[in-house]
Amino acid sequence: MTAVGPLDAMFLLGETREQAMHVGGLMLFELPEGAGREFVSRLYQEMLAVDSVSPMFARRVRNRPVDLGYWSWEQDDEIDLEYHLRLSALARPGRYRELFELTSRLHGTLLDRRRPLWEMHLIEGVEGHRFALYTKVHHALLDGVSALRLMQQMLTTDPARTGMPAPFALPDSPPSSVQRDQSRLGLFGRAVADLAELPAVGLRSAVRALRAEHPPGAFQAPRTIFNQPITGSRRFAAQSWPMERLEKVRALTGATLNDVMLAMCGGALRRYLQEQNALPDKGLTALVPVSLRGAEGNGPGGANSLATLIADLATDERDPGRRLRRIMDSTSRGKRTLSELSPVQNLMIGALGIGSAGPAAVLPGLAGRTTPPFNLVISNIPGPAESPLYWNQSRLLGMYPASIVLNGQALNISVTSYDQQLHFGLTGCRRTVPHLQRLLVHLEHALQELEKL
Repeated sequence: MTAVGPLDAMFLLGETREQAMHVGGLMLFELPEGAGREFVSRLYQEMLAVDSVSPMFARRVRNRPVDLGYWSWEQDDEIDLEYHLRLSALARPGRYRELFELTSRLHGTLLDRRRPLWEMHLIEGVEGHRFALYTKVHHALLDGVSALRLMQQMLTTDPARTGMPAPFALPDSPPSSVQRDQSRLGLFGRAVADLAELPAVGLRSAVRALRAEHPPGAFQAPRTIFNQPITGSRRFAAQSWPMERLEKVRALTGATLNDVMLAMCGGALRRYLQEQNALPDKGLTALVPVSLRGAEGNGPGGANSLATLIADLATDERDPGRRLRRIMDSTSRGKRTLSELSPVQNLMIGALGIGSAGPAAVLPGLAGRTTPPFNLVISNIPGPAESPLYWNQSRLLGMYPASIVLNGQALNISVTSYDQQLHFGLTGCRRTVPHLQRLLVHLEHALQELEKL
């Protein structure tokens, strides 16, 4: 039996029909030259024919009375690959619009807890001689960084290579080596010890560190249309931007690339809310996860190794230059404090940041009636350094994260990098966030504003 990590358990406990707790990703591929109509279906059959499934993807969650309410993992010895693997085709004309509509429906359905917590969908019929692969995995099993690294293992720089395995058939899955090596008591003891090592002594010091990390007014964000009750339906939209454009802004302003990305989001959200006649006088804030994993993928906290900081998006600021400087100030302050803490101490800060959205997420009727701790989550997940990459001779064109939205946190923006581009994936509640795709237009406008600085 393998214990579920404490942060991982939060994603199991907080899941409802309206609030699915899985992360996903949409990968867009170009069919190899000369590929026939049967190419994608043949890939599907090859994936079904694998001899074995890695232990990571063959385990399911368990919560029995004998376990005293604690979650644990057990192996599924009779995994049904035909259930977890699906083959779909887009309705004509197979535009990105139809692709994102299908992805939205797939992302809005819960994973079956009686089975291993993942699904993979091969999607054929994308216009332009393309196909897609949508994958979703429960957040208790993998965080976004681990999921992306795992997907990279199925890719190669060799355009002629065939026989590349699917992620669920890779011999070594990265996420839970640390989790297996740490007993429940050992992890708890280390956490308690690290809490005692926070600046000064005791709980008061921990609270001071949390306050020092965040900008004034953190955990007191303005109420917006995003901070309302959600339904179980999702809408997904995605687009890519050349990294060169953001790099030019970074070089001119002294900002980091992440700051420029946040400024794009801040400008886009300002325009979007103005369209809805819903822009608050106070600036929006975003919870920004920070991975604690090292180069080899190891980190504290089981499947989820995250710290968090809260960034001021300065949506109340009309001038894009001043907006960017406010964002730079808030992220610099947060990163400075995080650098002074140990990995497990950072994990605690991360749990407090994520957990601060918990009351509205789990208590009926609370979402939209209280002051939100932040307005949305914005994640920047490092992508593969090498490019271009291929899967069974098919060139990878784009990879778009699809993430979690919470009751009271109806919008998520996740970004990853690949092939000199930033790939944005926007996930929102279908009812609470109207016309989500308009945010893509506003992201372009926001970048154009920054390029004029």
